[in-house]
Amino acid sequence: MVILYGLKTCDSCRAARRYLDERGFRHEFRDLRADGFSDAELDAWIAAAGWEKLLNKNSRTWRELPDSAKTGLDAAQARALLKAHPTLIKRPVIDAGRGTIAVGWSKDVRAALQAVL
Repeated sequence: MVILYGLKTCDSCRAARRYLDERGFRHEFRDLRADGFSDAELDAWIAAAGWEKLLNKNSRTWRELPDSAKTGLDAAQARALLKAHPTLIKRPVIDAGRGTIAVGWSKDVRAALQAVL
């Protein structure tokens, strides 16, 4: 089963959910804020996509962070930020099973999902 991680109020997450519903793909939605996520899930996302892709530098949360938190960022610091501030995670994160993790909601993500679902 596909697990879609995101925020209930996120337009990209709503579009992804609608896409999956319209195509009859069974999925489970997990809200990053309300439901949370485990360290193992975060580590799997980072391993699959890289922390650079997972970290949403266009988010309001990123803009509101102090410059000291954003300067000289490395993998460990980025992981700590993502864990402390779930809204920094680029959405949606889609776990399609079989080791397939997709981040964001682009044409490429939809094509990759279509190929594995």
